[in-house]
Amino acid sequence: MGKSISLAAYLTWARRAATGPMDGFTPSRPRPEGAVIWGHATSQDHARALIQFSERLSTQRAGPRASKLSLLLTMAPGLPAPAHTRQLTILQDLPSENGTDPHAFLDHWRPDLCLWTGGDLRPALLVEAEARGVPLFLVDADRSMLERLKWQWLPDVTRTLLGRFSRIMARSETTAQYLRRQGVPDDIISVTGIFQEGAITLPYNEALREEMATSLRGRPIWLAAMLKPDELSIVLAAHRQASRLTHRLCLIIVPDDLKDRDFFAQALADEEWRHIVWSNGDMPEETTQVLLADTRGELGLWYRLSPISFMGSSLGSGMGGSDPNEPAAHGSAIVYGPNVGRYLPSYTRYAEAGAARIVRDEHTLAAALGRLIAADQAAAMAHAAWDVASTGAQVTDQIVELAHDALDTLEST
Repeated sequence: MGKSISLAAYLTWARRAATGPMDGFTPSRPRPEGAVIWGHATSQDHARALIQFSERLSTQRAGPRASKLSLLLTMAPGLPAPAHTRQLTILQDLPSENGTDPHAFLDHWRPDLCLWTGGDLRPALLVEAEARGVPLFLVDADRSMLERLKWQWLPDVTRTLLGRFSRIMARSETTAQYLRRQGVPDDIISVTGIFQEGAITLPYNEALREEMATSLRGRPIWLAAMLKPDELSIVLAAHRQASRLTHRLCLIIVPDDLKDRDFFAQALADEEWRHIVWSNGDMPEETTQVLLADTRGELGLWYRLSPISFMGSSLGSGMGGSDPNEPAAHGSAIVYGPNVGRYLPSYTRYAEAGAARIVRDEHTLAAALGRLIAADQAAAMAHAAWDVASTGAQVTDQIVELAHDALDTLEST
């Protein structure tokens, strides 16, 4: 590792910088047992992608450490915390560069590896992490972020910091060329594309899928997933309108909360829908209009059977939405309501690609169904959704493999 007078000057300044009464590192919680992967997000998209990455890595790790893997998520100052986190995620404010804050942060969390996204590098923190033997990986490296120099008076700090990463995954060839000009060796650079949430397929029983497909006999099907009670009347009204044009149309309803199953079942009975309740062990018949899927574990099956998925928890004010990556992973066109704040960037990506369509009430939902029931329309949207979802998934897969290798090396030593 080449020495840098500029970096040494910066570190000296940072150590001597006075901290105010509100400064100083405070841990958000005790360090958990097992491996801790430190992921630093420089955008909301990066935060969501890191959370999804940690879930995928955890499910793939074998052995006793599999259930003891945590994501320590820090974010660039000013970024709000992600609206949806997972059980494995620990949120922690990023420490300052001043005084002993970097030491205190690393003393407490003792990360097993670091995934730093984008750019906006923190010299004191990264240098101290490398000195402790923490493997450093820069993912989704973005030239525009790396060129945001905060150290105009120290021109070679960025160049020196980049040399401390074991692997750099560049967003584009333009960024890769910039890295080479900074002296980063070719053998640690790869051009992977944008790191963002991707699609993860859900498990399902293929024999049961074939049995269901036979039972439904090629009928047009649509899914209302993660539905709130307040949305049921809208969905059923839209189903009734659409059924006037498509007489064999079948609706599968998955409640957001299984505690509401009795409410859903009673509403279907009160409106005299010909329906079955999945937990009763019934199979749909030619005359079945609605299937109430009131169990957990079969969502992958319902997505595979349904060319059209209305993603619930999205029509009412303040609901927040449900994950559009799930239907995208299974070849289902995405329909959603206007209240999807928890997943807004994901819905925006799919909508811009022509893979998702917004609805606001029973009439717009019925109109969307009428258009998408035509197989070519739903297929075009589903294909566009898959293109968006698989791009994010491929980059995540590469980062997961990188983390596997680093953790395997640590465990073996």
